Amino acid sequence: MASTIQTSRILAIETSCDETAASVVENGRTILSNIIASQVDLHAQFGGVFPEVASRKHVEVIHAVVQQALQEAHMGLDDMDCI
Repeated sequence: MASTIQTSRILAIETSCDETAASVVENGRTILSNIIASQVDLHAQFGGVFPEVASRKHVEVIHAVVQQALQEAHMGLDDMDCI
């Protein structure tokens, strides 16, 4: 009886502080893409992270970051098993 190995692909998104990031990970171990949009320069004028500014910037860049991560992994949203 032949065993079937199923591949799982995850689109991981991180927006917890001052960076917006997206990665495509295969089988929990292989990073196919990892895109980070930093806000360091934006927050430097405030002397630290300003939460309202950070949240607005996440909204502005999240689509492009996710699209770039998918493109770098040569995949689309339909190829993901979970987000």
